[in-house]
Amino acid sequence: MKKLQTCLMILVACVCSIHLHAQTVDEIINRNIEAMGGKEKLLALNSLSMEGTISIAGQKIPVKIIQLNDKGAKVTITMNGMDNYTIQTKDSGWNYFPLQGQTKPEMVPSAVIQETSDGMDIQGSFINYAEKGHTVELLGKEDVDGTECFKIRMVTKSGLEKILFIDPGNYYIIKTVEKTRASGQEQDQTQTFSNFKKMDNGYVFPFSRTGFGPGELEITKIEVNIPVDESVFTPSN
Repeated sequence: MKKLQTCLMILVACVCSIHLHAQTVDEIINRNIEAMGGKEKLLALNSLSMEGTISIAGQKIPVKIIQLNDKGAKVTITMNGMDNYTIQTKDSGWNYFPLQGQTKPEMVPSAVIQETSDGMDIQGSFINYAEKGHTVELLGKEDVDGTECFKIRMVTKSGLEKILFIDPGNYYIIKTVEKTRASGQEQDQTQTFSNFKKMDNGYVFPFSRTGFGPGELEITKIEVNIPVDESVFTPSN
């Protein structure tokens, strides 16, 4: 009888432990990495080319994004036959908006480059985050449009603080809030991500984003690991 009672107690303890087990921040991060294609595949991600439209003042404006991992990024929007772009590398950046009357590219302040340099990592800030000098902390859960999401705080090596909200149903990051500075003032920059699609090559990307500039970004085409000449990150007009 005592053996039976002991077995039942162990069984109850095991069942309870299933319900009481709280996922650690690393378990959640690993689930996110797997959901996006897996660590091995993400570590092999070297370049991205994306095309789509961004909604500005009721218009859908063509946009093209080229990224080379840890090297540079260029976003080009075409309006009224003119290419307007932003370029960023690890140590410099330029804006060129002829639509606003600019006649030549203007350098981005070094403080802005320092704050946003972590964005050069297209493999994802969760990949080997500790080796990169980032720290993470699980802050519990928070509602995002009706979904109780995991809430993770990350402080990057450069000191950038961002909150990432992960859907527990699929482990996609559906919202981020970053602390940024503009004109000496600290601001929260919020982005949301949706319409996730798994591509034939196994990578998963969100094809819809808000908070990307002034309007909603809709991606229509993504190419991975295509050759990218670094000269594309050299300003020209």
